[in-house]
Amino acid sequence: MGTDIKKEKFDTKKSIKRARALRNKKSLWAIRIRDKEYTWSNKIERVTLIRDRLPYEAIELLSARTELSIKEVLSIFDLPQTTYNKKKRENGLLSGRDSEVVLLLTELLDFGIEVFNNEKEKFNRWLKKPNYSLGGIKPETLFDTVTGIQEVKNALNRLEYGNMA
Repeated sequence: MGTDIKKEKFDTKKSIKRARALRNKKSLWAIRIRDKEYTWSNKIERVTLIRDRLPYEAIELLSARTELSIKEVLSIFDLPQTTYNKKKRENGLLSGRDSEVVLLLTELLDFGIEVFNNEKEKFNRWLKKPNYSLGGIKPETLFDTVTGIQEVKNALNRLEYGNMA
């Protein structure tokens, strides 16, 4: 019986080490818009993409990934539907700030799915429920600011390491 307990502790330590190794490996994020792939693996590459700006179609990508309607995603960017339609038709580019939010949300969504063991549906449900560690706010309602996105990421970090508060 005592051997089984030691084995469980060893396995737990091993899985924590494995999680830390995965976290420390070089991450690569990618989004595909208009048959073009935008990739980045660090903050400097992210800054380059922010400065180059992303196409308006990135909003549709976020809508699909977050399971929010286009209208809900447009409210994150404080963007009227008519402006979005016009800019998209003209192959316009998002502002730098809006491009940054798209990239940060992409990183957040990838991280959240990883924390939820690749259970996308479970993670999307978590985003829509009031969260105690966020003061009772639904995580998805914080997507409109960089600070809010960071707070959701902090909540996911706490969840990943077993600290629910």
